[in-house]
Amino acid sequence: MSITTDRLRARAADNFWLRVAAVALPLLMIAPAFWNGYPLLQWDTGGYLARWYEGYLVPSRSTVFGLYLHYGESFGFWINLAVQSLATLWLLQLTLRVLSMMQTFRFVAISLGLMLSTALPWLASMLLTDIFAGLSVLSLFLLIVGAGRTSTVEKISLFVFTAFAAATHSATLGVLLGLCVAGWIGRPFLKERLPLAGLAQASLTIVAGGLMLVSANYALSGKLAWTPGGTGVAFGRMMQDGIVARYLNDHCPHERYKLCPYRNELPASADEFLWGKSVFNTLGRFEGMNDEMGTIVVQSLKEYPAWQAGAALRAMGQQLLHVATGEGTNGWIPHTRGIIERHVPAQVAPMRAARQQNWQLDFTAINWLHVPVALASMLALVGLLGQALAHRRLDDLTLLAATVTLALLGNAFICAVISGPHDRYGARMVWVATFVVMMALARSSTHPASGKFGVRPHHLL
Repeated sequence: MSITTDRLRARAADNFWLRVAAVALPLLMIAPAFWNGYPLLQWDTGGYLARWYEGYLVPSRSTVFGLYLHYGESFGFWINLAVQSLATLWLLQLTLRVLSMMQTFRFVAISLGLMLSTALPWLASMLLTDIFAGLSVLSLFLLIVGAGRTSTVEKISLFVFTAFAAATHSATLGVLLGLCVAGWIGRPFLKERLPLAGLAQASLTIVAGGLMLVSANYALSGKLAWTPGGTGVAFGRMMQDGIVARYLNDHCPHERYKLCPYRNELPASADEFLWGKSVFNTLGRFEGMNDEMGTIVVQSLKEYPAWQAGAALRAMGQQLLHVATGEGTNGWIPHTRGIIERHVPAQVAPMRAARQQNWQLDFTAINWLHVPVALASMLALVGLLGQALAHRRLDDLTLLAATVTLALLGNAFICAVISGPHDRYGARMVWVATFVVMMALARSSTHPASGKFGVRPHHLL
């Protein structure tokens, strides 16, 4: 009788937490937007939104994400935040379920922990591609490792979500592609731990994402082309490192570049050069400078390989430490404001009334917590992998930790080498490391001697 009573009580408690999760968590996940009175905006938001209206391609602004924003206009973009909130919670609980760790109370506790200690709710509350960067790492992992533990509907949903995420930003696509390549390289050694069907499905999401992007570009611009801007952004990073100035000094005496007369006036930072009032504007921006910048990028890679390699490694290391929440999320977003005022006039009044547009957002106190948590999470992730290697254990949580570690390194390399270190690039990915660490803590507190909930751990031979 007592056993039955205990079971009923446990079930009742689980049902209570399930109701709490179903009602409260989706709202709490976008609490920053509710507090702001409007979805959070960023300098880049306007560039994505304008793709529907302007009908031409611009550097680093995905038309796929632009369409996603456009379809949320009639709802004040709140439907976009609802999608982002629900997708986040869906992937968190599905990850816990596939790893046999799903309990309602644990799901609620981990979700709340992530909301309080990481950038996750701020990412989910923002009209920007960043939320999909970290989520796509989880969805790709679930497609591969969880192939035998998810339903057909879940597999299709994971496939579509991952392909969409890959199409929203070239850096996200690059990270996912790198993870797939790592999976294929590791499969001969890990065999059944990386199912062939799962790896094939995950790899096809990259293809589908690429086709999605090219199709959207053609539909909106009439050009069958990839989103432009890769070499231009890389040029900015090389200029910031002093490589461009060196190249121009070496070549301007006998070659005619548009930048030669200005080689001693180049700005100190890539952001100032590309997005400020610089000579870049005078020379026609990307349209006028793409060919020259591409040439300088390629030739400087050939002529200064050691310098380029050293600069890339330094930038990658710096990027791993740039993890603060909120970079670029302030009142200074004139381009985005202008796009909304020009193309979505119905949203002007609520946008202007938001706390962000009245300079009431300050992330200083928030980052007193978020930055130490992020850095500690990355260290703990390395510790988890080291412990697993020492015990020759390869369970699903170890695979997830390895996947997230590779994603963090890949993200740091791509973003830092192409664009230069920014807190925004680190914050959008590092919360996944905190999620893995929380899962590991939950596992150790429940079964200290077990390698995995309910499943005997696999050991390396």
